[in-house]
Amino acid sequence: MLADSNPLVLSAMSEIFERDPRFSLVATSATAEGFLGIVMRVPVAVGVIDWNLPALGGAKLIEVLRDQEHSPKLVVYGEEAGDLPRLAMTAGAAGFAARSGEVEGLLATCTEVAAGKMVFPFIDVRDLQADPIQTLSRKERVMLEALSKGLTNRELSNELGISTNTVKFHLSNLYDKLSVKNRTQAIAFYYSSRLPGRSE
Repeated sequence: MLADSNPLVLSAMSEIFERDPRFSLVATSATAEGFLGIVMRVPVAVGVIDWNLPALGGAKLIEVLRDQEHSPKLVVYGEEAGDLPRLAMTAGAAGFAARSGEVEGLLATCTEVAAGKMVFPFIDVRDLQADPIQTLSRKERVMLEALSKGLTNRELSNELGISTNTVKFHLSNLYDKLSVKNRTQAIAFYYSSRLPGRSE
């Protein structure tokens, strides 16, 4: 299945995949929500998505599908410049194909991903490990985001539906992982990590 917000790209990609006997095109969509709606009902092995899909965006779409059983393996089709391949890999995509590359490159990436491989341009793995935000559990990320709004422990416990003791436990883990000493430093870290181009 293909999802791209640009109708020209979508129709060109559809033609390419329909002409290739290795693939059968299940559906196309111009939005992340449309893509989700179909792959929840129809078996799709591989999805090719645009990173900037409206309205959810590629990162969120990958995150939502990661928790689903039998969800398609996703290939991000985007600009190779900058951080995008690394962001796609960190989000949980199975592959990345550059829009500037040959069409054959996209087809080859999808074939490899369908066979269970991960396909990315060279990424320095040390960069992946250097970002403490990536080590946080989903609960810790939610907590960090709530913390950044200035919520107290009691407000956090109400918002997240957990006891204040559990809040304290999560906060202490959070501070450890971010190597900070208190909530002020954690909030500062959160805002400094939300740099342009970040998907968080």
